[in-house]
Amino acid sequence: MDLFDYMREQNKEKESPLASRLRPTKLEEVVGQQHIIGKDKLLYRAIKADKLQSVIFYGPPGTGKTTLAKVIAQTTSAEFMQINATSAGKKDMEAVIEKAKQLQGMYGKRTILFIDEIHRFNKGQQDYLLPFVEDGTVTLIGATTENPYFEVNGALISRSIIFELKPLEKEDIKTLLHRALEDMEKGMGAYRAVADEEALEFLADVSNGDARSALNAIELGILTTERSADGLIHITLDVASECIQKRVIKYDKNGDSHYDNISAFIKSMRGSDPDAAVYYLAKMLYAGEDVTFIARRIMICASEDVGNADPNALTVAVSAAQAVERLGMPEARIVLAQAVTYVASAPKSNAAYLAVDKALSVVRESRTAPVPTYLCDAHYKGAGKLGRGIGYKYAHDYPNHYVEQQYLPDAYKDMKFYEPTENGYEQTIREYFKKIKQE
Repeated sequence: MDLFDYMREQNKEKESPLASRLRPTKLEEVVGQQHIIGKDKLLYRAIKADKLQSVIFYGPPGTGKTTLAKVIAQTTSAEFMQINATSAGKKDMEAVIEKAKQLQGMYGKRTILFIDEIHRFNKGQQDYLLPFVEDGTVTLIGATTENPYFEVNGALISRSIIFELKPLEKEDIKTLLHRALEDMEKGMGAYRAVADEEALEFLADVSNGDARSALNAIELGILTTERSADGLIHITLDVASECIQKRVIKYDKNGDSHYDNISAFIKSMRGSDPDAAVYYLAKMLYAGEDVTFIARRIMICASEDVGNADPNALTVAVSAAQAVERLGMPEARIVLAQAVTYVASAPKSNAAYLAVDKALSVVRESRTAPVPTYLCDAHYKGAGKLGRGIGYKYAHDYPNHYVEQQYLPDAYKDMKFYEPTENGYEQTIREYFKKIKQE
């Protein structure tokens, strides 16, 4: 490194964002994630003993994935190399692997390769790493905001330990904010700033466990707020709210946040909790989820979970889906809310859903049974000679428009597929069957 490189690194360190400058260099300085780096935990012991195996850190932005990698870089005796999957190509990986082989062959030194945003690598790039991870040429540390079981090569996953990082707790965020205000060397201590407790509470809350978001906000507040007459920079609630214009929301439309929220949304409607259902609806709308996708899920729930307990639920859901396509946002939110609250508040029955699945199971797993001849089509020439339709009883010729008659094939004549519940309109269906079969 020449003088110019040295000065560039020094300036970069001083001018980098607060969140970057405050990154800890020791495990003891890391805030949060005690479920994986507590003193009795596997990752803590592996880092301390410098015996780390290939790992993948998975979690939302700002939870410490890169931070943990940097801590490992500071504590390991192995060569530490870093690439970012958004910009690195095969040549970059080949250069890393070549250097790792030289270090291993000439000095017996291990190489740890940290790949940030590893989910951005395509299948071919991930496959290229496999043999070198397997034979120990490199120890892999991957960081991803996406569920690795969806986005990372299964072979790489099988050779790595997955550690899931959770959003930081409010108290963890407040600890970092205090550190930012007080640290004279790496933080903003030299600015002589003080923050009201309610401002810190607000930032810790709206950042939703994202340390980077909270630190960026406090830094912006300090740098843009004039000093008061007492010579201090005061970070009030008003200043804090200006620095985070919009609540950070953890929602990735292509990842597990999408699946988790839609799952909670459907289960809330099924569980007859309109308040929770509307909350998850609002969360999806706020995050920009496709309104037609939401409408389709409401239609499915109206049929699968409400069914004939309230047949009108499907009508409401279908009408909402059509209205959403014609209206678009923001008005579509009102239509969706009406459909969601209706379906969530309706009596529930999955009897129709169970009936068709039971019937499908019989059809799939059993021999195809012939239709009783008296139910067969009798309208074509020669049908009568084959006995088709002979003996069929026309229901409307009998009292209550019902007549006792076997409709199922002989092999399944005693089977029951649809069993109405006692909920909602299905109670009326039960009473109707009871009445017509008794008279």
